[in-house]
Amino acid sequence: MRFSVFTAALCLATSLKAEKVGPWDLGALKSNVPAMKWVRQDQPIHSLTYAGEKYQGKDTEVFAFYASPATLGEAKSGSKFPGVVLIHGGGGTAFADWVHLWAKRGYAAIAMDLNGSRPPEVEFDPKTGMAIGNGHRGERKRLPNGGPAHGHPEKFDCILTPDTSDDWPFHAAASVMRAHSLLRSFPEVDAEHTAVTGISWGGYTTCLVASLDDRFKAAVPVYGCGFLHEGESVQKPSIDKLDPEHRALWVKEYDPGSLLPRCRVPILFVNGTNDVHYVLDSYMKSYNAVPGEKHIRIQVKMPHGHPPGWAPKEIGLFIDSKCRGGDPLPNPSAPVVTGDKVTVSCESKIPLKKAELNYTTDTGLRSKREWKSIPATIQGSTITAPKPPAEANTWFIGVTDERDAMVSTVVELAK
Repeated sequence: MRFSVFTAALCLATSLKAEKVGPWDLGALKSNVPAMKWVRQDQPIHSLTYAGEKYQGKDTEVFAFYASPATLGEAKSGSKFPGVVLIHGGGGTAFADWVHLWAKRGYAAIAMDLNGSRPPEVEFDPKTGMAIGNGHRGERKRLPNGGPAHGHPEKFDCILTPDTSDDWPFHAAASVMRAHSLLRSFPEVDAEHTAVTGISWGGYTTCLVASLDDRFKAAVPVYGCGFLHEGESVQKPSIDKLDPEHRALWVKEYDPGSLLPRCRVPILFVNGTNDVHYVLDSYMKSYNAVPGEKHIRIQVKMPHGHPPGWAPKEIGLFIDSKCRGGDPLPNPSAPVVTGDKVTVSCESKIPLKKAELNYTTDTGLRSKREWKSIPATIQGSTITAPKPPAEANTWFIGVTDERDAMVSTVVELAK
């Protein structure tokens, strides 16, 4: 049933035992390995289904792809690998090519479909041997016992019914945590070194999961964030059309901004300056809500999509630094304006290669604003840039190391 004030008090009293947050029974999700069955294991990318949450009173199953260096035939017997959970966005599915990329990187990777469906069978490029993108070709089939569809009614209007088992956000986060428990149970997986990353609505779900599942060692939400009920978010109209009581309830239970203050997993936020789906204002509020270790990468006019969302090398480097002992990304301080200059101190194990001041003086919709970039000077660990023009309303400094890995300072927002 819907999480009420009474159940909140009850859960608080038994939190150490039940570990329940909102509609999620974290104790069960983190301690129980879901039942699963292999669908196919005769090729490098395996497919499987595992038990999901009940939907409309019935048991459900979730489809997923799985791969590792072992399934690719590229590892010695008995090897263990760090794990990664991959969460698709709106219009997406379990992507075999995404799983393949992470397996080639040395990870045991699982990617599930959060639409109650399964994608077409995996095909491989005869020249490269790599999985061909399966997300936008062929026909997806609805599972006979799949969970809720990945639509706006299931995401927002679901809050109008008293039963949380109809809610897509509840199912999405639970399905990810179940996939995590399953992944950690595989003998070839190093259960203490796992990470999660997701794109768009998958980034939204990553924010939820990073705030609920402290077993992860790293989280990377791409585009997706919280505070969707504010600003220019394209999700805001769907939230605003709810009556005030249910609007407040949706924000409390399912907007990541309400949960990110719980986040203790090291997190890297990745987004673009002009993203129309997850706007920079809401993005910085989400970043600021995290009390623990956090980093950010803002790219001028980063395109929105699945391949563009998993392309930034910083995602892998950040997860490597937490799961495989890799060198960390640069860590710039907040900019300090003194006179006509901006100064940033940056910790970096890898020498810095480039820095620049990025700013916009445009007003109106953030997705339509033009940006300008000015080179900054690097001297050791100190970065110096000209002070942004007086009319600049949004600005930040980007820092790139010799690996071509780029991170950002916090984004300064005037309006």
